[in-house]
Amino acid sequence: MTASSSSTLKRRSRLRRFLGGLSGKNAAGEDLKAAESADDVPEAEVSSTSSGIASQSSGSGELDPFFDSAVEDPYQDVRERMEELSGTDRARYATHEEEGQIHELKLPAFAAYTTYLGYAVLIVCGHIRDFFSRVFGGRYAPKAAEFASDDVDLYAPLLKDWENFFRRRVYHRVQDCFNRPIASNPGATIQVLERVSDDGNKTMELLGTLANLDDDRQREIYSRGEHFVTASNGRVARDCINLGSYNYLGFADDWGVTCARDVIGSLRNMPVSMSSPRNEFGTTTYHREVENLVARFLGKEDALALNMGFNTNATTIPALMGRGDLLISDELNHTSIVNGARSSGAAIRIFKHNDIKDLEKILREAIIMGRPRTRRPWNKIMVVVEGIYSMEGEYCDLANVVRVSKKYGAYVYLDEAHSIGAMGPTGRGCAEYCNVDTTDIDIMMGTFTKSFGGMGGYIAASKETIA
Repeated sequence: MTASSSSTLKRRSRLRRFLGGLSGKNAAGEDLKAAESADDVPEAEVSSTSSGIASQSSGSGELDPFFDSAVEDPYQDVRERMEELSGTDRARYATHEEEGQIHELKLPAFAAYTTYLGYAVLIVCGHIRDFFSRVFGGRYAPKAAEFASDDVDLYAPLLKDWENFFRRRVYHRVQDCFNRPIASNPGATIQVLERVSDDGNKTMELLGTLANLDDDRQREIYSRGEHFVTASNGRVARDCINLGSYNYLGFADDWGVTCARDVIGSLRNMPVSMSSPRNEFGTTTYHREVENLVARFLGKEDALALNMGFNTNATTIPALMGRGDLLISDELNHTSIVNGARSSGAAIRIFKHNDIKDLEKILREAIIMGRPRTRRPWNKIMVVVEGIYSMEGEYCDLANVVRVSKKYGAYVYLDEAHSIGAMGPTGRGCAEYCNVDTTDIDIMMGTFTKSFGGMGGYIAASKETIA
């Protein structure tokens, strides 16, 4: 089997597994199995954490040379540790073979002290440099007002003293690590354009081509670099491992093969923007097509597509909750959930991360005590959790969250931004991974950015809720 045909089979297999069966979970599984056996495509044991090692065998049963047992795998210990942690989480949250142990995420004292010490050194040195800059002059020394708005007697300053100091003396010293432009697709590896500064990182500009360097010695140093590459138009770049993008299913790597035809084809029929809100003239047949696709994929009655994942939480939660309602949120929920909860006007209670006993205690007290002062019952109560907590990488104990919420008549709002497509045998997220029926989850939120290589988010729920 050639490399090109093998990669094509892998792409077809991945698309069938995650996007192929949309006519129901059981039917989808049978269709996928039939399609895989018909095409005779090698498949791995489907697992949310499978490293893909088992899928690299060919139809003749021979292992790919890279995965041959005779070849030492430098990441074998990492893979074994990941599978061990995954097995523990699966037994705790999916099969419930082990009792969930509540553990607090604690920062080691050494890491905390050294981090604060580093900030203290930067701040002290920054104030010392500011002092000498005022005495002897320097790049940040006060200068005559260049613009009329620089006159603080007439205009309020844009930045507070501390914000301005932090930018000058802390951020500028390390800003070459941030906001780095890339010249490739955000796949497993990326080409990062080289930047230079003539004023100690105060301003950065692209290097461009090697011809922009001062002499041949500098050009030789760059060209002999281990990760030196040239991007489009001969611009100097570095080939780097991408640790800053979400690309769970690899669509960023093979977008031109898997998605380009449909995306470009849609632009022949519809404009880039409808120049109108969705509830007026902004809804197209493509909107409804993707919404019906999401609803069938998740087993919900209807869905609503939005243009930004962060705003999906930040705007949907205020639309669902308001004054007189109670929102109970996991303490590690994402900022978008926090912003949406605060702007909703609803009362907010926080329960300890994945602590079902604490959640039940808060629900019981909320029902017994009612609203503060008046003791009137809450209009509605909603529990908000994430399928995978993005900053910690921990799974949600969804089965128990749903069980307790239904016991006390509370709605369940599940954020699957990081779990949809990446968890469960067919990629249907945390609900499938934890064997929870999606009909028991009132609101299912997700994004198209992490697994599906697109943009925007969705809300899947009953027709009444979406309406």
